[in-house]
Amino acid sequence: MNRVAIRFTRDRATWLVYLQIGVFATYLYGLSSALQILRAEQGVSQTVAGLHGISMAVCGVAAGLALPYLTRRFGRRATTWAGLVGINAGVALVFASSAVPVTILGYGLASGFGTFTLYTGMAALSDHHGPAGPAALNEANAFGVIFGIVAPYLVSAAAQSAFGWRAALLLTPVSTVLLALALGRHWFPDKNVETAEHHEGPPPGFGWRFYVAGGVLFCCVALEFTFNLWSSALVTTRTGLSPAVAASTLTALTAGLAVGRFVGTPLALRMRTTNLLVGALAVTLAGWLLFWLSTSPVLSYAGVFVCGLGIALQFPLALAGIIANSGNRPDRASAIGSIWASTAVGVGPLVLGALADASGTVNAFLMVPVLIALAVAGLVSSRPRPSESSPVPAS
Repeated sequence: MNRVAIRFTRDRATWLVYLQIGVFATYLYGLSSALQILRAEQGVSQTVAGLHGISMAVCGVAAGLALPYLTRRFGRRATTWAGLVGINAGVALVFASSAVPVTILGYGLASGFGTFTLYTGMAALSDHHGPAGPAALNEANAFGVIFGIVAPYLVSAAAQSAFGWRAALLLTPVSTVLLALALGRHWFPDKNVETAEHHEGPPPGFGWRFYVAGGVLFCCVALEFTFNLWSSALVTTRTGLSPAVAASTLTALTAGLAVGRFVGTPLALRMRTTNLLVGALAVTLAGWLLFWLSTSPVLSYAGVFVCGLGIALQFPLALAGIIANSGNRPDRASAIGSIWASTAVGVGPLVLGALADASGTVNAFLMVPVLIALAVAGLVSSRPRPSESSPVPAS
């Protein structure tokens, strides 16, 4: 169902958050694309490699629990920048060592602090842009992908060079320093966190639709990280490409994410969030089918690209759904959303890794249509009745 287009104005603080999320993406896609190379270097199983995802999840959940306190105590601006500092500390651990405990800690540390930057930035954008919030969240993630798309290519290229794949990880600290020098002075007028967020325990007003939206976010993030961490493994299995070459699979995914998010921004200003998200899940299913069946590198990359087109809209729109059902508590909703998402970061890839060890990577990827079906079921079951609908966006 269409709606009247909403005015969307970007200021310098908006661009700062966009670029902060871009720096966040350099770590996320860089470490994700490197996992299979790291696994081969360490000589561990798929399940053990999946512990890197578990570490990301545990640290992300811990960060989500701490996030409401941090934003109240220090403000959103300080929290986002502290997150970037912590991301670089995690990346530095992976850069410095190949020991399994150290790399697991590095992945987790980067994820936990990344939660501060990503979800505080999302709450600030949603609060600042009001009805245009879903479009702002989507566009922020689009700019993140522009940065992120470079990381898998650099990892793959560096892995095949004399420098080694770890040289590609330097993209994150270099980007952080440049951003701090260029736009470090800017921020939104910092608003007081809602009075309801000062209460202990869950605040009143979080109805069942809020929690269904959390389940939808869980499925969407599990989908995205399943592709982030394991799509290159399926390409290797199906096509015979080496892990170093197959690491470039994530470049095809991030290219799809970039195109999908830029195309999705004007759509998010004109379509209802639920309808657009169902369409995005359908596109992901079509891409998965091509990717899953293909034994050709070209068709495999094409399938991953189409998956990226669909996945592009899932996280920002699912998070917008949580915020829309939070009773005007964006910081608390974003923090709870980070817990759902961080849990999915660990559970999704770990389950797929265990299934891959038990029955092969090809069969393990049957988990993808199951997650899509669950997400669609959640969206359809929680769709507001006509009497509950309003012309205001994002339900």
